[in-house]
Amino acid sequence: MIYKKTAADYIMDFVIYGFMVILIFLILVPFANALAISFNDATDTARGGVGLWPRMATIASYRSIFNNPKVWNAYYITIARTLAGTFAALFCTGIIAFGLAHKKLVGRRLYAMLCIIPMYFSGGLIPYYFLIRGLNLFNTFWVFIIPNLVGLFNIILMRTFFQEIPDALEESAHIDGANYLTIFFKIIVPISTPIIATIALFVGVFHWNSWFDATIFITKDELKPMQNILLRIINEAAFAERIAAVAGGTAAASAAMGNIARGKPTNVRSITNATMFVTILPIIMVYPFLQRFFIKGIMVGSIKG
Repeated sequence: MIYKKTAADYIMDFVIYGFMVILIFLILVPFANALAISFNDATDTARGGVGLWPRMATIASYRSIFNNPKVWNAYYITIARTLAGTFAALFCTGIIAFGLAHKKLVGRRLYAMLCIIPMYFSGGLIPYYFLIRGLNLFNTFWVFIIPNLVGLFNIILMRTFFQEIPDALEESAHIDGANYLTIFFKIIVPISTPIIATIALFVGVFHWNSWFDATIFITKDELKPMQNILLRIINEAAFAERIAAVAGGTAAASAAMGNIARGKPTNVRSITNATMFVTILPIIMVYPFLQRFFIKGIMVGSIKG
């Protein structure tokens, strides 16, 4: 039977597609404007009015960022932190969730409650600071990894997913002589790709964007991640622009102060947008490969059970 659309169906399609077009427009226009500003000449940007295309195209802002010797080391720290932190968190989260998913686990309800309570009540920043100091994690790479090994929300999502896996798979493996670690790595992990990809995306984005822990616990520049270095570059450009405004308030003065502060013609708007794209580009490149797993994993891990 072939369904024929009525006038009401066509009207509804028009409303839905029209709403989606407007939504996409509202999202893409600011994004395109920020990209144009990042590629626009600094002196020209100070005049304002840059639209969806740079009036005076240049890569001066990006050159100013990547000519900073600290940026490349910061990229290395951020990439190492993201990879190590994601794999370590996936392992710890998966092991804990696998245990909590077993119905025969003694005290299972108590453990689940102990995971839920800290999601609503934390010890606060000061006790956390003393804990990190007591563990001697100050100015070490491990301060990025160890405190973030376990995410309680991620444990709940993964546990819910594991509970949907038929018990017959594990029982048959036990009959064949497999232990729990063998079952986890050779049976559970291969069929849990959606939730693993979902948690990996959550944890990876967190590590990539994190800056607060390095601000508090890291004083060595060689251990500063990319976000902190880029924030410092933005602050330097903003400071130079404020000094120029006090000195003369002209676009030429702002550009001159930019030259003094960074050795390149830039202003705070240009360099802010450039740092934004330097930061988000790797995530934009990775997300399409995880999107199909992400949608399935977040739905199964949060609704079922």
